[in-house]
Parts: sequence; structure tokens; C-alpha cells
Amino acid sequence: MRYRNPVIPGSHPDPSVCRVSDDYYLACSSFEFFPGVPLFHSRDLVHWRSIGHALTRDSQLDLRGCKSSLGIFAPTLRHIAGRFHLVTTNLNKFRNFIVSAEHAQGPWSDPLWLDWPGIDPSLFEDTDGRVFISGNGGFLGDEPVGIYQAEIDLATGQLLSPRRLVWTGSGGKAPEGPHLYKRDGWYYLLIAEGGTEYGHMVTVARSTQPDGPFEACPHNPILSHRSLDSPIQATGHADLVETADGSWWAVFLGIRPAPVRFAGQHHHLGRETFLAPVTWTSDGWPCIGPVREAMDAGSLPLQLVEAPAGRTEFNGVELPHAFNHLRNPQPGSWSLQARPGWLTLQGQPDTLDDPAAPAFVGRRQQHFGCEVVTLLDFEPAVDGEEAGLTVFKSERFHYEIALGRRAGQRLVFLRRRIGSLWKVELEQPLPPGELRLGLRADAQQYRFFSQRPGQPERNFGSGECALLSTETAGGFTGVYLGLYATGNGRHSTAPACFRWLDYITTP
Repeated sequence: MRYRNPVIPGSHPDPSVCRVSDDYYLACSSFEFFPGVPLFHSRDLVHWRSIGHALTRDSQLDLRGCKSSLGIFAPTLRHIAGRFHLVTTNLNKFRNFIVSAEHAQGPWSDPLWLDWPGIDPSLFEDTDGRVFISGNGGFLGDEPVGIYQAEIDLATGQLLSPRRLVWTGSGGKAPEGPHLYKRDGWYYLLIAEGGTEYGHMVTVARSTQPDGPFEACPHNPILSHRSLDSPIQATGHADLVETADGSWWAVFLGIRPAPVRFAGQHHHLGRETFLAPVTWTSDGWPCIGPVREAMDAGSLPLQLVEAPAGRTEFNGVELPHAFNHLRNPQPGSWSLQARPGWLTLQGQPDTLDDPAAPAFVGRRQQHFGCEVVTLLDFEPAVDGEEAGLTVFKSERFHYEIALGRRAGQRLVFLRRRIGSLWKVELEQPLPPGELRLGLRADAQQYRFFSQRPGQPERNFGSGECALLSTETAGGFTGVYLGLYATGNGRHSTAPACFRWLDYITTP
């Protein structure tokens, strides 16, 4: 049987996986989005079901003032002594911390803050019960660049041995993302090098002791798509897992540049989670891949799963796991109870242009081809109030089709912001009543439309996907498709109510 990569599409980078009996659990980076650290469960490593987030409370995750693509970096998820432990970095505070839980679905503890600099922390439990923390250092210039390690007390967060530099990598820039494993008496230190770019790669070293000295693999890098003509690029930041039958697999991040000929490489879906088998050489070194979109599942017990529903109805008491806010949402900025069956957003002074917390509820774009539509009930009472649908990369790069009020007139409009440039592409006066807002995307364009009940669609123009790509806009995240409201400098007097959100994949 075969499976398709990526196994978790859309912006789900830096995957970390652990196995508990026949169950697999996976965590990813979440940056400036709240709640933080999405969590997934699988029985076959291919089909992953969202089970929530590890960081769901303000006491766990403070993103106030967080710049785009900072926030939560590279979590590591491990099951140690009968309990889940997740260690990660909040770049908004430049601090590392551990949270723990009895069950992966939570509830997760408040942070145990660590006296451990750097980023990309990882945990490893040895067979004698000792636990080691590793991570990278030197990226701020305060110590030599490389991978650092110490023994740690998980209960207190105190280091039980000095912090030591154990490996500087194979020579690529930015050695980071370390994970430690034990197999056949060897300790393997797996890291990422080359930066999370087209030169990204995975390298490995080993030792007979958990703290080294480490010998570099003569076959490094053991995974890289640099200089390959492949639809999958920038592969790196891997984590390994052994299945019950003794086979080994790797999850790792990669990107899919948009399949647009003669337009240069660009990717806007973000760094995604991929899966590939791990083989071992006769002299005991791991190799990952090759990596393709269609892969042989080998001995993995592939499960049949239902296709996700195309429509999200806002009729629950909590937002579905796929949805996030921008940073910590302001109290009163959103509700599922104010108007049962609708998502109500109360516009804040903050806008999508601000590195703040506008009223925003969004989900990742996961496919090049998709149709996204919502039904909006909104009667702006004051000039400047607006609400609608946004294609959001960062506060400096986004498109939106929205309903607002200017000069006392109710309008539907399309606006595009690219860096310091912005333009209202088209606007049209609109009588009172509900309004459908939508877009149709392919690998090149977002095409926007609006529709009044009983009326034909009105096309409102388009925006290039490439202008929201990482190559253009920078950053570490992919595009979000969001519902938003703002008072543009003041609190809105009118609530914006969204009945549903359709996300339908298209060829």
C-alpha cells in the first residue's frame, strides 16, 4: 500500500513524534498563533487526527506584542515515566520551558521555566532513568555555535550536570533541532543544519555515551533535497520513531514550491510535515528516504479514515481544533454563545496591519487548490468598522474581501497589502442584509467574490499567491485563511456574525 506526502499539509513545521504502545503523538511549532502547539494522534504514522493544543491558557502562553514568526519554536514531545512532557521555546520571551500532562489531550500543566538558553530544546530518557536536555546555542553570539547538553531533573527543571557543547555539526550553518536516541548500544544525535531554507538538511553523529564524544556520520547529510529537481524542497528538522515491529520512520519538515512554470520558486503553504522510512547501513548509520509525494507504506498498518467535512458550523461551545487566534485574543473579542450557531467577532481597535491581537479566527491553508466561503451578517454603524475574510501571511502581507462603512455608506471591498503598499482594488455599495464572501485559489492566484442572497456572484479581483510566499514576505509561517473584524482604531459598535466557513479542496 502507498501513502501521500505531506502527511500533515499546511503550516505544521518542526514535527516531533513519540510512540506509546500502538499510538503515535505529534506536536508542531505554532509561532504567534493561539492556542499554541497543535497536537495530533495516529495509529499508523500517516493519518493524523487533531486532538487539540498543549498551550491553551494565557498562563501558559504569553504572545502579547509578539512579532510575526516569533512565539513558539520547535517543541519536542516525549513520554517519560508514564507522563507526556513537552519542551519548547517562547521566542517572545527568549525562554525555554516544559509542560506536562497525563494524557496528550491535556490538560497540560503551567510552564516549568528553565535556566537553559538557546532554542530547539529536546528531552531524552536513558535506559537507567536519567533524563538529558539538549538544544542549540550561539545563535545570539553569547557562546560558540553548536549543540549543548546537560542532565536535567524533570520535576524541578534543575540541571544535574554542567551545560556542555557536545557537537558543532558537520559544517552546515545553524546546527539546531537536536534529538537523542539509543539503538544497539549507540547514542545517536540527530540535528538539522543549513538553515530552514532550500539548503536544509539532516545530519547525525553517534557515541557510546549519551554525552559524547560524538563521531559524525561519514554519509552526512542523511537527508537533504538541496539541488534536487523535486516537488519537495527544504527537507530537514527530523524526529525518529521506532514502530512496534522494529522498523524506524522519520517525520520532518519540507516545503512544496507552487507548481508554476517559469515563475521562480515560491511557497506559500508553509513548512509541512512529511514522513519517510529510515534504513540502517551495515555499519549502523541511519538514512532517511528517498522522499517522494507517493511513498510505499511498508509494514505500516494503514487505517481507513473519513475525509474531513468541507463546512465548519459554529454551533459548538469551543472552536474546532483547526482554528487559531492571532496572539492572545482580547476578552470579549469573540464568542460562540453571544449568538448561538454563529461565530461573533467584536471588532477591536487593532487591525490586521498591527502586530497585536485583532478579532481574528483562522485556519491554515493546506492545499494549493481550494474554495473558501463564509456567510456574514454585519451592519457597520460607524465609519471604519469592517469585517470579512482574509488571506493572511503577516501584518505586512495579506489580502481581504470585506464589508465595511466609509463616508456613511455600507460597502463591500477587496484590499491588498504588500509590504508598505496597499490598495483597495474594488468597492461596491451594498444594501443591508447577509452576504457571502469567498475566494477560489489555485497555485497562482486567489480570486475573490461576493454574493447577496438570491443574486449572482460578483467577482472582485485577484491577488498573486507568490506575493504571500516566504520568498517574498519572509517569515516561518504559511498562509492562514481567517475571519476578522476591526474598528480601525476604535472598538466596533456592531458585532460581526459568521454562520459557517467552507473549506473545499479543488483540483
